[in-house]
Parts: sequence; structure tokens; C-alpha cells
Amino acid sequence: MAKTHVLVVDDDTNITKLLRRSLLYEGYEVTVAQDGRAGLAAVLARIPNVIILDVMLPAVDGMEVCRRLRAEGSDVPILMLTGRDAVSDRVAGLETGADDYLVKPFALEELLARVKALLRRRQPADLEIRRYSDLTLDTGTRFASRGDRRIELTTTEYELLLCFLGAPERVLTRDILMDRVWGYDFEENSNVLEVYVRYLRSKLEAAGEPRLIQTVRGAGYVLRE
Repeated sequence: MAKTHVLVVDDDTNITKLLRRSLLYEGYEVTVAQDGRAGLAAVLARIPNVIILDVMLPAVDGMEVCRRLRAEGSDVPILMLTGRDAVSDRVAGLETGADDYLVKPFALEELLARVKALLRRRQPADLEIRRYSDLTLDTGTRFASRGDRRIELTTTEYELLLCFLGAPERVLTRDILMDRVWGYDFEENSNVLEVYVRYLRSKLEAAGEPRLIQTVRGAGYVLRE
């Protein structure tokens, strides 16, 4: 069986040495790139199972690397590393298409847990079609549709929508959604869930369709007409 391949893109040699050693110990195969251009070339040479991507990179920065990969249709899970702790910086990373973020300095155990959580989301589910109202989700192709309009989803958007379709018309709390989609605890002031609900709504309502993901103030979200 082929090993899970992790691409680490970071110009800090202390970090890349630490991550390479730790990931190899965990049984992963590891490729390291020292700048954004080399990172993009590494993805073209061999598509990894997950990318650990620093924001501050020479040649092409991490935001632009992520943006280009998503524009080219890549759905490889991306864990973005940033030295900036401001909410606006985290949101900016997510808006380029990153699946998760981690602020430096980080605990190695937390990084490994987040990599495992991203990989878990990529495991194939039992193939089926899930429906609610005019919304359909094919768990085989991982495409959604509203009526005849097909909707492409990122890995995180797919997992979030799958949660809603698994419990239609039931209010899902923030804690439930965070646990099921991300699989570990975020700090209380993290707005990653709100960012991805906004992404999902934007795609599901892109042709003027009525809203299906409703906010229940003080409680959470619900899939409801």
C-alpha cells in the first residue's frame, strides 16, 4: 500500500526539518519545498494527499499558491501556517481556499492532529445520493446540485453540507458542526465555521435559489426551507 504523501512548503529550515522528521516518524512520505514556486512545481510533479503551506514564502506567497491551486481545480486539503493571529488574516487564508489554518508557534501534536483530521475527510464514504428540497449531493462524485445546476465543492464545503443533509430540519449547534467537520477543538473566538457557512450559502444560492441553510440565533444552523 502506498504511503500517504505530505507536501510541506515553508522556507524556514528549522520548521521543515522538524515537520519532515515528525511526519516520517508517523509513517507519512514527505516532500519539502522552500518557496511557493517550488511548491506549485511539486504539486504538478506528484499530487500530494495533503499540503502544509506557510503564508510568508519567497517567490510566490502561500495565499497565491493556494489561490492558484484552487483556480486549477485542485481539491487537495491544505493546512495553512501563519504567523499572524488576527481574525482577518485567518479569514483571508480560508477565503483563498485553505481547508484549515494554524498559527505559529504551534504545538506539533496539534499540527499532526489537524493533518489526520484533513485526511479523514478524504476517506470514501458509503456511496449514496442525499436529497433535500431541490438540493442533491452525490457522495460518489462529491458534487452537489440544485435542480439542474451542478455545484463544485471543496473538501470542507462537502463535509459541512454532508452534515446538514444527514440531519435535515434539525438544529445543529456550533460544537456539533465543528466536531464533525474539523474533528478537534478550535479556540472559542474562531470564526472558521461562519466563513464556511458563508461559502456554502454563496454556492447554493448562486443562481438566485432560496436559502436552505438557516441561522438559528443563539443555537446554530439548520437545513430548512
